[in-house]
Amino acid sequence: MALPINIEDLLNRQRIEGNRIEFKRGWNPAKIYQTICAFANDFDNIGGGYILVGVEEDHGRARRPVVGIPEEKLDGIQQSMIGFNNKIKPYYMPRTSVEAVDGKSVLAIWVPSGSYRPYEVLEDVLSSKSKSRWYIRSGSSTIEAKGEVLDELREMANRVPFDERGNEQIAIDDLSPVLVLDYLRRVKSRLTADFTGRTLEQVLEQLDLYEGPQEQRRLKNVAAMMFSEEPHRFFPYTRVEIVLFPEGTVRNPNNFMEAPTITGSVPTMIRATLDYLRLMVIKERIRKVPYAAEAIRHFNYPYQAIEEAVVNALYHRDYQQREPVEITVEPHAISILSYAGPDRSITKEAIEQAHLLRARRYRNRRLGDFLKELDFSEGRATGIPTIQEELRNNGSPLATIETDDDRSYFLIIIPCHPDFLHDGVLNDPDKFKGRIKRGGRINDTINGTINDDEDINDSRNGRINGRINGRINGRIKSSAKYKRWSALMEIIRDQPQISSKDLAAQLKASDRTIWRDLSELTERGIIRYEGAKKTGRWMILNQADGGME
Repeated sequence: MALPINIEDLLNRQRIEGNRIEFKRGWNPAKIYQTICAFANDFDNIGGGYILVGVEEDHGRARRPVVGIPEEKLDGIQQSMIGFNNKIKPYYMPRTSVEAVDGKSVLAIWVPSGSYRPYEVLEDVLSSKSKSRWYIRSGSSTIEAKGEVLDELREMANRVPFDERGNEQIAIDDLSPVLVLDYLRRVKSRLTADFTGRTLEQVLEQLDLYEGPQEQRRLKNVAAMMFSEEPHRFFPYTRVEIVLFPEGTVRNPNNFMEAPTITGSVPTMIRATLDYLRLMVIKERIRKVPYAAEAIRHFNYPYQAIEEAVVNALYHRDYQQREPVEITVEPHAISILSYAGPDRSITKEAIEQAHLLRARRYRNRRLGDFLKELDFSEGRATGIPTIQEELRNNGSPLATIETDDDRSYFLIIIPCHPDFLHDGVLNDPDKFKGRIKRGGRINDTINGTINDDEDINDSRNGRINGRINGRINGRIKSSAKYKRWSALMEIIRDQPQISSKDLAAQLKASDRTIWRDLSELTERGIIRYEGAKKTGRWMILNQADGGME
């Protein structure tokens, strides 16, 4: 069975946390099955792990070239594993794959988190007289679970994260083979080469996206999150709504622009949201310093901070909640609101400090693994520190986090760089913090500002967006251009050497329009052409000068 991730990424510990990988020089079934048991128990909900047999470890890294496993021993090892799997209670079967590395064979054992935790295994699978033990991972080591730890492991048995649960409403026809193939290509999985020769069901099976016994297989929720073009059919209000208030929600709530509603798979929503904010919101300012060789460059909002906040919102949101992710852009701040709030294992003090939020359990453990493999996320508990670091490096005030006592919502407020604030515009963060009511619904607050006598529940049904549609239509002329820009960037992302004439043909626009778009995007610092006219290529830059129009 092919791995869902590139073997080189495993060897280099890329896209996967170090505590999820274990290297073994040789085949030692007693120790290896203890580790298999530990990964299957997944005490910290990290998503299981991988064991690479035939690889020496050198200070936490794979030593190259690998020692490998002799070809004549591989069949015997895999045959013996069939019997050893019966030594795990309840029964558990890890996935195996023989990988070619440095001209030698490496046995890769993939151990997803088990559905029937806790698991126990004989202390020595080679001896029928040994006792069964429970094992967990502690950092990068495998240890026996005892006492209170064992009690907690047992208590966690039925707490399968939402995204890993089977969903009988999801059919294989609801998933897009195009999205699956795109994912495999982006992560450089070996499954890419075999994609056309396999059924979609076989590919999904190898990605561990089915749950339940063979006679009643069900696709997991994460399959629809990742590979359905319409996940909102299964998880209502799976979308991102962006509203821009050029003068602020308090100073002039009637003056706003609504971005096109963003839907699709989670990776699609992330890319589209970031593209919109990069094109329409993020600005760069360059200030020359006398007698200095380099000018000072800073942004109203550093792109990396916005990226982390958007990814966090879609990663950690509760997909059972009938609420979208709401992004509100004001002159002084960007607010990103998602439901539900942080896990109760995160202390109130940690939330107030807005630095490191380390949850004990995750709603969408497997979704996080997929996003990490796509380079959308570095690892668990790193999002908020990254946001704060990027803001600090940009010279911006630090972000703040809000929730309520019921942990019903999560609101992160990312302040604008002071150099971009305009005179007369609300910029008092304390006043802004105090406006979140009834679980932090930003749109309800806006409605209340317009009409203090209106009941908040009514405002939910008659959202501000609907009540002043006539004004919206006159203010979102930029939407058509944004859609064209977004499509243009998606094309040059996949075809960097494409000509402007071919771009015009694909987008069904005039040559003059595409030339004007390319010129404007280049001037804003969003794209750049490198190389000779006929042999060069387009580059999409991380930072952008967008600006609200």
